Amino acid sequence: MARVTVEDCIEKVDNRFELVLLAAHRARMISSGAQITVDRDRDKNPVVALREIADETILPGDLKEQLIHSLQKQVEVDEPEPEAVPMIPAGDAPISEDSADEPLEFDRMSEEELLRRLEGIVPPPDRKDDV
Repeated sequence: MARVTVEDCIEKVDNRFELVLLAAHRARMISSGAQITVDRDRDKNPVVALREIADETILPGDLKEQLIHSLQKQVEVDEPEPEAVPMIPAGDAPISEDSADEPLEFDRMSEEELLRRLEGIVPPPDRKDDV
């Protein structure tokens, strides 16, 4: 029935096992309502999926990404790495041009310590004459 289609697909996807996985995934997508990209010709969904792969109307790389995404159970979350954050130099003295050549030294603090210090900052009181 679909023997010619499978032989055409092997040129696009080298591994037969991977071809079965991709075609089955595409057939499930078609069953759930995805738009087909070839004429159905009274074929069932697995045959339509194989014909789409053989005609390259659906790229195997895209199908593979969709399959992997559908099988993922846990989404990877980027968490901040524990690295030191440079502190602002103490004092309100402006940096002069003479001191621009000298390397600046900063104290290091962790992210948690920085957050604790930021929470302790109180905004200045509102002035009535600023209006």
